[in-house]
Amino acid sequence: MDHAVASWVRLLRGHAALRRLVSTQLQANHGLTVSEYEALLLLEEADGHRLRGVDLVAGLALTPSGVTRLLDRLRKLGLVERATCEGDARVAYAVLLDAGHARVRQAACGHVAAIRAVFAERYTDIELGQLAELLGRLPGASGSVCPAESTASIAGAAPPVPCSD
Repeated sequence: MDHAVASWVRLLRGHAALRRLVSTQLQANHGLTVSEYEALLLLEEADGHRLRGVDLVAGLALTPSGVTRLLDRLRKLGLVERATCEGDARVAYAVLLDAGHARVRQAACGHVAAIRAVFAERYTDIELGQLAELLGRLPGASGSVCPAESTASIAGAAPPVPCSD
């Protein structure tokens, strides 16, 4: 197998395994899947803590029906609500509720700590810098990973509030 194919296979397998791991931890500790956490994080960082469904589809890389099902679960949990646009009744927003703010803040620090632990067990700081730089060259992977600037972090890893170490 050539290096490009081997890298692709390892990236896919590693991503799937890490996503399962963090999803299991989020589910056990906070009752959220990774996709639910990512949706709450996107809403937390959005202007007015609200986004259109189409914006969540793009931000979560899910299908429209997948986002609809995800939002239905978050509504049943009392974390988001649906709101219509005053200027166009055809447009609906997902709006983060106070309980959603609290849940994403509770989950953030433990989620980030779990991701850091997985990587720290396997890589030095220098290797992590190299890995971040190399992966940043992939299409769609460049950009800020600073929570103040972007939500483009590993599986929504950037916490919406500072964590105390």
